[in-house]
Amino acid sequence: MTMSSSAAVPQLEIPDAELVGRATSLVPLIREYATQGSEARRVAPEVIKALEDADVFRLLVPNRYGGQGATLRTAVEAVAEVARGDGSTGWIAALMTVGTGFASTSSAQAQEDIFGANAKAKVCGVFSPGSKAERVDGGYLVSGRWPYASGSFTADWGSLGIPIEGGELALALIPAETWTIEPTWFVAGMQGTGSDTIVIEDHFVPDHRIQPVKDMFEGRYLTPHTDERMASMSFNAVAAAILVAPQIGLGRHALEITRAKLPLKPVAYTSYQEARLSPTHQIGVAHAATKLHLAELTLNRICLDLDRAADERRLPDLETRARIRNDTGVVAELVTDAIGALLTANGAGSFAEVNVLNRIWRDSETAARHALVTPEIGREAYGRLLLGNEEPTIAL
Repeated sequence: MTMSSSAAVPQLEIPDAELVGRATSLVPLIREYATQGSEARRVAPEVIKALEDADVFRLLVPNRYGGQGATLRTAVEAVAEVARGDGSTGWIAALMTVGTGFASTSSAQAQEDIFGANAKAKVCGVFSPGSKAERVDGGYLVSGRWPYASGSFTADWGSLGIPIEGGELALALIPAETWTIEPTWFVAGMQGTGSDTIVIEDHFVPDHRIQPVKDMFEGRYLTPHTDERMASMSFNAVAAAILVAPQIGLGRHALEITRAKLPLKPVAYTSYQEARLSPTHQIGVAHAATKLHLAELTLNRICLDLDRAADERRLPDLETRARIRNDTGVVAELVTDAIGALLTANGAGSFAEVNVLNRIWRDSETAARHALVTPEIGREAYGRLLLGNEEPTIAL
């Protein structure tokens, strides 16, 4: 169906309620298994299956392979709801959703290798390059270690960075049966993401499963299906945007807990028998809620810019992409500040190991340090373009 961009905007602004509702319905189950997932250092199988059944991992996969072909706005909102249940689960949903979605931009043969063999295949991703990619007839012989491989324990494929001829970086699609997982993810936050290290020795990757990252950043994907939304999605901007969706969910959960438990709590060393009557707590919670709302509005704008450009089959211009990179860092800052303010309002007991707020805080603080959303790097890239420099210092 063809429609003008002005007519398309209302649909782009509103997430698909049915798809988001599937994620929301899983929140009780996700919370039930959250502690188990953190202790096991990977999301529980029962939760993974529920996410699969709800098609969360296939939100961005095109309809032709049975995926949902959803907007980024819908995917981000669904991921945020998953993270409202648990941060680690939301992180897995974010990384696997975007990794699986972008697998549909690879060559036709690679897509058939993945989705033709298994329509519900899940793809994890690590952009940093492994240690070896030797050019051989018809492809590359690949070896190396890829740390921070979130979701690798349940992935069917990995989209892994490799160095190719000319010193360029490319993403190679590699089946899970070719790798082993080295336990390296021993951290304070996002403990259940299973972000261990993938290890591969001398695996042959055919040329049709390789995409140069430089081309992907510029929207020059190998897929022949150029009429699809994912074929016009800005790769780096989408990857950054979906990484802050779990932050939104974590902030919502922290506010939810605060509103349920704080109002009737006595304020120690004061005459306030109920925190709801304390102006300090009223202002603190309002301050936190406002920052969370601003973060949501900022992320919504990012999604609208990217969805609108994709629907118009174009990439956003360089300055818009720089602003998006900047704004993802702003979202992370706003949410971490909001969560910090809520923990302050709830008091020192928030940091007890048995308190869910403690896990929310640790998850948020960990996720906010991901390299793709570092606020200062985003500000630098955006500021350079605002002041007339033609090229940013990072890929956008």
